[in-house]
Amino acid sequence: MNTAIALTSAFVTGATGLLGNNLVRELVARGVAVKALVRSPAKGQQQFAGLAGVELVPGDMADVPAFAGQLRGCDVVFHTAAFFRDNYKGGSHWEELQRINVDGTALLIEHAYRAGVRRFVQTSSIGVLNGEPGAPIDETCLRELDDADDYYRSKILADQAVLRFLGSHPDMHASLVLPGWMWGPADIGPTSSGQFVNDVALGKLPGLVPGSFSVVAARVVTQAHIAAAARGKRGERYLAAGRHMTMRQLVPLLGKIANVKTPTRELPLALLYALAAVQELYARVTGRPILLSLATVRLMVKEAGRTHFNHAKSERELALNFRPFEQTVADTVGWYRSQHWF
Repeated sequence: MNTAIALTSAFVTGATGLLGNNLVRELVARGVAVKALVRSPAKGQQQFAGLAGVELVPGDMADVPAFAGQLRGCDVVFHTAAFFRDNYKGGSHWEELQRINVDGTALLIEHAYRAGVRRFVQTSSIGVLNGEPGAPIDETCLRELDDADDYYRSKILADQAVLRFLGSHPDMHASLVLPGWMWGPADIGPTSSGQFVNDVALGKLPGLVPGSFSVVAARVVTQAHIAAAARGKRGERYLAAGRHMTMRQLVPLLGKIANVKTPTRELPLALLYALAAVQELYARVTGRPILLSLATVRLMVKEAGRTHFNHAKSERELALNFRPFEQTVADTVGWYRSQHWF
């Protein structure tokens, strides 16, 4: 059993992202000094304007050695950064996934160790797990590499890199947190959930799509990260996946909270593939993100029903509690409205 430790300083990668910015804010609220890795200093200043206790560190996970010196003096590294926008762009992006998610993670934990850091929290994904539709899935239900799409494969390999490092460095401590589909305020990216909220609120959703999801507040995932750093067990995975919901449950809930009319008809699969192909063409022409790619459609079909997760371990070992998802949706909608996105 690991003894809980006090955190006084932390390094957070992906700091301007949905999870990263919530994690930075919560750490600062707890009196932890934070070094926040940002690819864009301007975006970092926008995200953390007026927030004391945050030092912006310009850098990119594609070039870890360039910022590695800033790791020195930190108690823990929270690695939330990842390349995940392959589904926003369409096409194949394995080289970027390999360089940033896999190689970048391996380099980060190595340089953290060299800098004297002995605590590391890896943001994994529910995608590294698999199970039968409708069956409860826990941290032991590991997905095989040959059953994973490119993004999931990159997360499996990144986790393996962390665990491999632990195997050769017995004085290094790392835990892995596995989030579901995260929602929450201050999603300036936006991530897929933020884009989804905007599309529904603006009446851009043509119909319901098949599949199910595990939805969770980014703030809950933040709590899981901090608890994993303070008292998580070495080399252990902890689920923070949230609540199982189908699109037929999620869309009306979002519409009710946003006070907008939502579609009730489920789109035929053939039409979804056609729409995704058109959106991928749009993404290539404009360079703008899209909500529905061919990879997204394939994933929704394949993973339908595989979103029933068992959080008993996280509740027991991290004292993790889940806030009502309706509250998270209301907070998300309220934030976008306050920022005049719709």
